[in-house]
Amino acid sequence: MKFFLISDNLDTLMGLRLAGIDGVVVHQATELEAELTKAADNPDVGIVLISDKLMKLAPKLIYDIKLHRRTPLLLEIPDRHGEAHISDAITNYVRESIGVRI
Repeated sequence: MKFFLISDNLDTLMGLRLAGIDGVVVHQATELEAELTKAADNPDVGIVLISDKLMKLAPKLIYDIKLHRRTPLLLEIPDRHGEAHISDAITNYVRESIGVRI
């Protein structure tokens, strides 16, 4: 299973490409819906990382995928312009993903 990134920021995409994660940059809701649907239909993709600003563009599709599909797991990530503190974000990811409070 692979990771896939959908971001609105080229810097985030380039940074995660250095870690071996493929992805795309989108700015419109229609682009997001097309790329998210393509990633969700790909059996090789297990986790889709989506920047926090994009999560607000297609909430119905995102909730539909989260509720009705086993894969992929959709994770919201802050970008470099995000409001979240990174340590809080990582703690929340662990808590949401596996249900363990650290």
